[in-house]
Amino acid sequence: MNTSCKGNAEVSRCVVNFLHQNSRAEEFGCGHSTKSFLPLSNICKKEARDRSSRRDSVVYSMSSGHMKNHVKAVAGDKGEGLTYKVSGVDIDAGSELVRRIAKMAPGIGGFGGLFPLGDSYLVAGTDGVGTKLKLAFETGIHETIGIDLVAMSVNDIVTSGAKPLFFLDYFATSRLDVDLAEKVIKGIVDGCQQSACALLGGETAEMPDFYAEGEYDLSGFAVGIVKKESVIDGKNIVVGDVLIGLPSSGVHSNGFSLVRRVLERSGLSLKDNLPGSSILLGEALMAPTVIYVKQVLDIISKGGVKGIAHITGGGFTDNIPRVFPQGLGAAIYKDSWVVPPVFKWIQEAGKIEDVEMRRTFNMGIGMVLVVNQEAARRILGAEHGANIAFLIGEVIKGDGVSFK
Repeated sequence: MNTSCKGNAEVSRCVVNFLHQNSRAEEFGCGHSTKSFLPLSNICKKEARDRSSRRDSVVYSMSSGHMKNHVKAVAGDKGEGLTYKVSGVDIDAGSELVRRIAKMAPGIGGFGGLFPLGDSYLVAGTDGVGTKLKLAFETGIHETIGIDLVAMSVNDIVTSGAKPLFFLDYFATSRLDVDLAEKVIKGIVDGCQQSACALLGGETAEMPDFYAEGEYDLSGFAVGIVKKESVIDGKNIVVGDVLIGLPSSGVHSNGFSLVRRVLERSGLSLKDNLPGSSILLGEALMAPTVIYVKQVLDIISKGGVKGIAHITGGGFTDNIPRVFPQGLGAAIYKDSWVVPPVFKWIQEAGKIEDVEMRRTFNMGIGMVLVVNQEAARRILGAEHGANIAFLIGEVIKGDGVSFK
């Protein structure tokens, strides 16, 4: 559960009573090297190879020239650059609400809420899927929206090192369409299987006149567990640690209020191809959120992981600093991973500034791990099959996130 303002304009809150709220990566090479401290030349080759063989469900290459030509050809696209705020979501207002809530419930700010239980903590998170639901209604793709729902909660609680135990959902609609609801819940079951947790129960609410015909709303929460001595809390992060990025499948479940404005401005429909590719735009935007639980827990089990950030609403700018001790920040290598073409289209069609993109979307990296150099060498050098990882930055003195 993420306390930053998400794409559905809803501010989630959690209490994390124990959490801190209080240029060595160049040695790895891979496009940033002036030294050769670690023998990672093979890793650089592996990264280059992997960048062209990432997940089959999403297109990762396209002609930028084709993209620009398409955007210029859109009739009537004379407006100023779009922003998340203009689209109806004010991240700063959400942050202000969290600040006020923190006065009433000290400890607000982590990705998951922790509750002590013997020698362990229960870790809980709750979320929805925001206005991505609008695209589900328009595309008729309901089978995967439940995966998004589970992902948004379990990906939050795994940032503490917690293994998900169970998930509960809430499905609300004006008139219950049993066939449609079954599709949605099947996605929830799939998401639970991917994260190795139980679908413990849920609530189906039929509320006449409350929702538009054929529409529904979703929310849910997950609970996991982690030993107290194994909690990932960022307290031990130091200058010289590095940032490992795990690729996203696309937009995931944040920023869709802005995406829908871009779609409207572009003149395209969800049944048109994503410019420069053979995939339909609706399919690219509806690609389900990656569930990182098994991959992240496997990496944690081998040691060296000091902090983890789930890149949701607030993007890189707001989420990565949340895991750092005071006085430390992140330098991100802009060209260290492949930005999926769906983001390039969003930026071109919406005339969106770089800073706005980085604060709204995951830009192709859905999870960031802060690790020591030994762990980074192991993660980048391992053969993970479909599980690809990128060296995307380093920990520096200062505050916030910079890009170079």
